[in-house]
Amino acid sequence: MTTTMATTTDSRIPVRLDLDQHAAAFSRAMSSLDHAATKELDRAGIDPRLRELVRVRASQLNGCAYCVDMHTKDARAVGETEQRLYAVAVWRETPLFDARERAALAWTESVTRLSETHVPDADHAAAAEHFSAQELSALTALIVTINAWNAIGVSTRAWEPGSYQP
Repeated sequence: MTTTMATTTDSRIPVRLDLDQHAAAFSRAMSSLDHAATKELDRAGIDPRLRELVRVRASQLNGCAYCVDMHTKDARAVGETEQRLYAVAVWRETPLFDARERAALAWTESVTRLSETHVPDADHAAAAEHFSAQELSALTALIVTINAWNAIGVSTRAWEPGSYQP
């Protein structure tokens, strides 16, 4: 006897909590925080491609599918290459990133994994070799902000991965 099993192609993950609806003031505050971080990046002259690489790497580490989708699309929109986007998860193993980008990605990993790393002085010193205090402050603001967005995205599943359009 042969049985046929039905398969489903709908792999959408249901929203757990619509934070925008149930905590609207907080959502607006997060948007304001994001805008403030972006303004600091602009003031510091941080390349938009590097900004997106940082956002992508933190989102990969945090497992935020929506943010990985969003920021890879945004990275392409500001001129980042497919090859480098594919390689950002293994940036230490590829020659595609320069010393400054490597410093930013290492700083991103240290701050994102702060519960494991406690962001040691050596990690700060390594980042400070490539970034001024203003630049490093702006990068830190960006990393803190994307980690907050990731925490919201992963915990609430408020946004459907693949739905973002730049």
